[in-house]
Amino acid sequence: MMLWPAVALLGFLVLTALVIAMGTQSTARYEQEQRATRASAGRSTAPEAARA
Repeated sequence: MMLWPAVALLGFLVLTALVIAMGTQSTARYEQEQRATRASAGRSTAPEAARA
């Protein structure tokens, strides 16, 4: 009798963990791309500032 609610709860918890894991990976990838973009933008403007 209690099998289906337990299966539903377990499925919910597994799917929630999956969504959290995917969001964490996506956020890490986004932050890495942003750091790379800022670093390359910082390097390209530094020589121009030195010339001025």
